[in-house]
Amino acid sequence: MHIQIKPLYLCPTLKTTESKYRQCLYFTANALARKIEKLALESWSKVDLSPSHAYLLMLVIEEPGVQPTTIAEHLQLQPSTITRLIEKLEEKKLVVRTTEGKITNVYPTPKGKDMIPRLKDCVNDFYNSYSAILGKEESARLVQAIGKFADKLSD
Repeated sequence: MHIQIKPLYLCPTLKTTESKYRQCLYFTANALARKIEKLALESWSKVDLSPSHAYLLMLVIEEPGVQPTTIAEHLQLQPSTITRLIEKLEEKKLVVRTTEGKITNVYPTPKGKDMIPRLKDCVNDFYNSYSAILGKEESARLVQAIGKFADKLSD
């Protein structure tokens, strides 16, 4: 009789709270991040943008002429990542960069501005997706707590 033992990492039915690493902040935070990323990707697939690209575009639409360093601060991403995101949005003709001396500014194109209603729909869809699972009050508390913890860890 041959018994096949499946490795633990291939067991898709094991819940995060049942994992042997359930008390590890690194493990549980990343498990949560992957699940949130999946929901977000589903929400923003309607506009053919990743969530990071979409949030960057919304920021540029809200603040035309915003500088990449400001974008990096608001999105909590490294400047090199912001540069790559902007380049992709430029390829899609959604933003343009201008340079005045050493200062770079990012502006939405008319095509980018036209996406505002669809982007807002994606934001609402994402919120509705996770709040339907977690509950509106619990979602609000979780977002607030994660923000506070992130700030404490960056001090």
